[in-house]
Amino acid sequence: MRTRGSKYWAWADPMLHSRCHEEVCSDGNIIDVQVRLSCTGLTQLFIGVYSPSGHALFEDAYYARPDESMSTALAWGIERARSVATKGSSVDELLATSR
Repeated sequence: MRTRGSKYWAWADPMLHSRCHEEVCSDGNIIDVQVRLSCTGLTQLFIGVYSPSGHALFEDAYYARPDESMSTALAWGIERARSVATKGSSVDELLATSR
């Protein structure tokens, strides 16, 4: 069972339609990327990487991806999540490069 962190719960809104991508990496880590449109039409993105036991290793939320479609943002988020999952970088380092 996945244990969501505070980033996910702050981002989550079941009233908004979203698309998601989940995959399991070769080391068992789980990637969860979700994209949606806000009520005002902004593309928003959530990236989560979880251990095989379901604990959050990395979560980040983007409340605006200007000039990106949902498909473009989702593709970028999947690549970002794969990078996080495979490189095992520190959370502080990854957050610094994601802004």
